[in-house]
Amino acid sequence: MTEIILMSDPRVAAIPVAECGEPLVDLRADGRLAVDPRKEDADGAFSHLRAGVVERLVKAQALLPAGVRLLFVEGYRPPSLQRAYFEEYADELRALHPEWSAEEIRTAASRYVSPPEIAPHSAGSAVDLTLVGDDGVERDLGTRMNAGPEESDGACYTGAANVSAEARAHRELLGSVLAAAGFVNYPTEWWHWSYGDRYWALATGASAALYGPKELAAGG
Repeated sequence: MTEIILMSDPRVAAIPVAECGEPLVDLRADGRLAVDPRKEDADGAFSHLRAGVVERLVKAQALLPAGVRLLFVEGYRPPSLQRAYFEEYADELRALHPEWSAEEIRTAASRYVSPPEIAPHSAGSAVDLTLVGDDGVERDLGTRMNAGPEESDGACYTGAANVSAEARAHRELLGSVLAAAGFVNYPTEWWHWSYGDRYWALATGASAALYGPKELAAGG
């Protein structure tokens, strides 16, 4: 895709799901990737991803140069949490733009939070991540992770011009290894990559998504 297609686009929702049934894997127990605790929740949902997505992340990490590794921040979100995130941001936009229609609010909100019914995070197929050095220090990628379009003046967009040359190089490095492993980026968020979801299917021309919304079983 050369244009920026938002999650709210009807073309995304129109993609069918051929659920493959892969389980959710806890990356903390898996141990092959560094897991940051900043998004930790009581049930430990944040650290889960579909098994096939985990394997592709491990492949991407192996492509990085010495001294740099992936830092996993958030994966799976229960559908109820995704819905809460979406409504919270939509409420912020309504307060900022009371003249906007419901459809305008939905479209704008989807730049930053996926609509609950199609959210890749709730399928266990999306990951928010960054780069970290062997010293444990996060590399500069231009904004903090989860910086919204308003806060960052659009610098959260993967292809934003208003970031430093160093941040641009780090974004290109992150993107190169993840794309090589089969992931696609949501272009309004440099940190968000997915595999096997509806957005991935649209971006790659796949006939169906591999993963649909999933509930986390009790005990993981």
